[in-house]
Amino acid sequence: MDELVKLVTDKVGISPDQAQKAVATVMGFLKDKLPGPLGEQLDKVMAGGAGGSGGLGDMAGAAESALGGLFGKK
Repeated sequence: MDELVKLVTDKVGISPDQAQKAVATVMGFLKDKLPGPLGEQLDKVMAGGAGGSGGLGDMAGAAESALGGLFGKK
């Protein structure tokens, strides 16, 4: 999450504390809107891919699994 906070700080020109609050707000919003498995994967990605997982790759796999029914997959 530190990397994202730094990116927001640099791009938007706000203090690190303000960027931390903004990132936390957006992450909370996304977790509330995403299906459960994706919210969990989002936590892992923001923690740096905990457990040696692929982070974003795992998130994509969870998205495919959670949304598969929409595309005729079981």
